[in-house]
Amino acid sequence: MLDTPLTFDSLVATVPEAALVLDTSTDRITTLNAAARRMLGAGAERGAVFSCWLGPALPRFIVFIEEVDHRGEAWTRDVDLMVADTPLPCELRARRIAEGDSHIFVMLLDLAELERRAQLVETVRLHRAGIEEWKRAHDFFAELEHQNQLILNAAGEGIYGVNAEGKTTFVNRAAQEMLGWTTEDLLGKPIHDMIHHHHVDGEIYHSHDCPIYRSFRFEQVNRIEDEVFWRKDGRPIRVEYVSTPIYDQQVLAGAVVIFRDITERKENEKRLHDALAEIASLRDRLEQENAYLQEAITTERAHHDIIGSSQAVRQLLMRVELVAGTDATVLISGEAGTGKALVAHAIHNASPRRRRPLIHVRCGSVAPGAMEAELFGQIRGAYPGALRDKPGKLELAHGGTLFLDDVEELPPEVQGQLLRALQEREVTRLGDTRGRSLDVRVIAASTKPLDREVAAGRLREDLNLWLNVFPILCHPLREKREDIPALATHLLGLAAKRMNRKPPVITQNVMERLMGYDWPGNVRELRNVIERAVIVSQGGKLIVDLGTPDTRSRQANRTIRTEADLEADMRRALIDCLRETDGKVSGRSGAAELLGIPATTFYSRMRKFSITRPDWDNADVS
Repeated sequence: MLDTPLTFDSLVATVPEAALVLDTSTDRITTLNAAARRMLGAGAERGAVFSCWLGPALPRFIVFIEEVDHRGEAWTRDVDLMVADTPLPCELRARRIAEGDSHIFVMLLDLAELERRAQLVETVRLHRAGIEEWKRAHDFFAELEHQNQLILNAAGEGIYGVNAEGKTTFVNRAAQEMLGWTTEDLLGKPIHDMIHHHHVDGEIYHSHDCPIYRSFRFEQVNRIEDEVFWRKDGRPIRVEYVSTPIYDQQVLAGAVVIFRDITERKENEKRLHDALAEIASLRDRLEQENAYLQEAITTERAHHDIIGSSQAVRQLLMRVELVAGTDATVLISGEAGTGKALVAHAIHNASPRRRRPLIHVRCGSVAPGAMEAELFGQIRGAYPGALRDKPGKLELAHGGTLFLDDVEELPPEVQGQLLRALQEREVTRLGDTRGRSLDVRVIAASTKPLDREVAAGRLREDLNLWLNVFPILCHPLREKREDIPALATHLLGLAAKRMNRKPPVITQNVMERLMGYDWPGNVRELRNVIERAVIVSQGGKLIVDLGTPDTRSRQANRTIRTEADLEADMRRALIDCLRETDGKVSGRSGAAELLGIPATTFYSRMRKFSITRPDWDNADVS
């Protein structure tokens, strides 16, 4: 162990370059050689505070010292010394002298001086050949190795020398450890044929193509950032190296090669690249998920809970409680407006998946040609117009719940793909070949008996069987009239709050009228009636309009209609149809069919009147 000042003095004295021993615990120079005194200038003495020469580079030097402490040795060119208030670019090489000791051996190389030396090198040719030249070159490298053995073995990089014939003249300890070859294996032998003979793909690497050989044949300094050296055991290692010509009395004698093993760094870069790709994929997914959730937040819900105390509601809540804690597939049936989506949210919110999103897919509100991309997602270039990678609703629901509303409206060509993805628990984006793991709980809803849809050929029988595990029926409002008072009061409070009005009073006469009406549109129709009533009720009592003859006659008396009136009526008609079908445009019982126009015309008018989901989806009570 080097633990005395005398030993430290002898250590730095043997090094021809500027060198010193630094006590990192006190930031003071323990000893330094004459070359270090010349480089650092005034004040460079034993006991001097080394950080005085660091200036703005102090933080980088601290990081460098931490690397030395961790690895035992390190080098850097990122720390410029301040000498006479002038930055001095240099290369620092350091190693820990002993385990647990705060002293480190630091070698300082003036990069500007190194560059000046390289520029002063004159091009000469070797005039002698044969055994005398080999002996002289061998003696030169032997003497070089003898004089610099401490430096070579202290270096963390692999260093070896070759003569003008390409035969090995010296190999330092780090090179032996990295390559697995010993000095006996390499000295006097053509090192290219032993460590540099093939590319990583198996192609032969001829010596005349090797940058190392060009160094001592054409006097070139070559820096290579990514090549392969071969270990003795046949394994390749990724390396970066610098090969520099070496001269003996202005005669080209060979080259010295300094290399680093960058295998781990390249593997880390690959892992980082893969991780960044995965992060990009997750970012895209989270962006889409966030957009979906933002849309769900801006769509104001009329129900924050299932309202009612009838036997039908109690039975429904009991079935929700039974199935919520499982991952069983649920099929919710019932007329439009009976609250199927509300039941789906109740099941999800009471399930172990409640911390993940419930992704609502309105199967009838997406154009048939776009449903595949909507469900499965896409990669850029999958089809014309696919300008970016985009996850589908299945992928967004991973870990959560997928709610297939109006499931019978799924295009037949998509039904089989959906069933396969759900069964195999894997989804593949359009245009992609890589499957992605899928973990979803499925809740489906339908306003039609699915058995009839199967018989009519509009729904696959195997998909129906897969979905119909735990059925839940949402009764129409006319079958649970005792719930109308509680629902009407709840809806009235929400509508009044949204319109910033004081809630009017529901009189007994109005409540009797509400309970006596059959409500073909169920809770959705009740919500619309209450909202209209809040708008027209100017006094303290609620005034409801259930389509009496008086109101119809008043509407008929309006015979003069402006263009703006006609467009407003058309917009209201489109919105009413979308509310009635819960956003479903095409297909049977879609908004286009209700209005008696083609679906393409309906979509065109939606764009014309700037109709978006919040216009019709003020409440999610499908």
